[in-house]
Amino acid sequence: MAPGGGICKDVIESRITFAEYDMATSSAELRGSPLRKAATSLGGNLGATSTNDVHELLECPVCLNLMYPPIYQCPNGHTVCSICKARVHNSCPTCRNELGNIRCLALEKVAESLELPCRYQILGCHDIFPYYSKLKHEKNCRYRPYHCPFAGAECSVTGDIPFLVVHLKNDHKVDMHDGCTFNHRYVKSNPHEVENATWMLTVFNCFGRQFCLHFEAFHIGMAPVYMAFLRFMGDEDEARQFSYSLEVGGYGRKVIWQGVPRSIRDSHRKVRDSQDGLIIQRNLALFFSGGDRQELKLKVAGRIWKEQ
Repeated sequence: MAPGGGICKDVIESRITFAEYDMATSSAELRGSPLRKAATSLGGNLGATSTNDVHELLECPVCLNLMYPPIYQCPNGHTVCSICKARVHNSCPTCRNELGNIRCLALEKVAESLELPCRYQILGCHDIFPYYSKLKHEKNCRYRPYHCPFAGAECSVTGDIPFLVVHLKNDHKVDMHDGCTFNHRYVKSNPHEVENATWMLTVFNCFGRQFCLHFEAFHIGMAPVYMAFLRFMGDEDEARQFSYSLEVGGYGRKVIWQGVPRSIRDSHRKVRDSQDGLIIQRNLALFFSGGDRQELKLKVAGRIWKEQ
């Protein structure tokens, strides 16, 4: 047995003897979930324990997240997750002894026996998952919060769609429009200033859903371009139910784009860098603007429709 290996097991056998427990990535996450097999696998008797006991055992003392294999312990039995082991420079965050490479196999075995609800249960996900499958599910859970789609600043706000619509309107002062067709005019006095910055975001209420129209200037390689694209405020499977078209032109010329709106699950930068939208070279944009070509005056027309 590795040094200290029995310490971790003794701690677990003396404390994990219960039928109901509460453990979570945050303190209130997984209240009331059943322990299916832990008592049997460890030879313990079913009883009761406080939720704090469970939380302390499977929560990393450094990052406070649930621990996944490999779970390390010091010779005194204090545990830490593999990510934080590197952060604390191989020094136990509890007693400061050297951690080494001692695995707490008993705690890993306990984790393997658990079945837990999704952390987004309060948002509508009612499925139960084995401990080691839970994290993978949560990364793609359809009930997980959305990130704010505003691209003009690094906004860290998350929430459901109704909350984000209010947030965009009140905090980012985004224009809101009703309807599935639109004509927008974009004007810039000095079109030679292209700074990888978002110029405008407009939200459209159409078919009872919300769509974000982005228009911005950036570079593809060394070439300055303008790009317009649409993002859907919802998941990708719902976004595929819709299509949209954008067109810009002038003086007998016209450029038309047709595509499927991207879900806001895809970041603004990801959509932009994939060039999935209407792209206009600066020289052509200035030609469409007319006059002496010293000012950008583009009119972008569009339509959103639902596929049958």
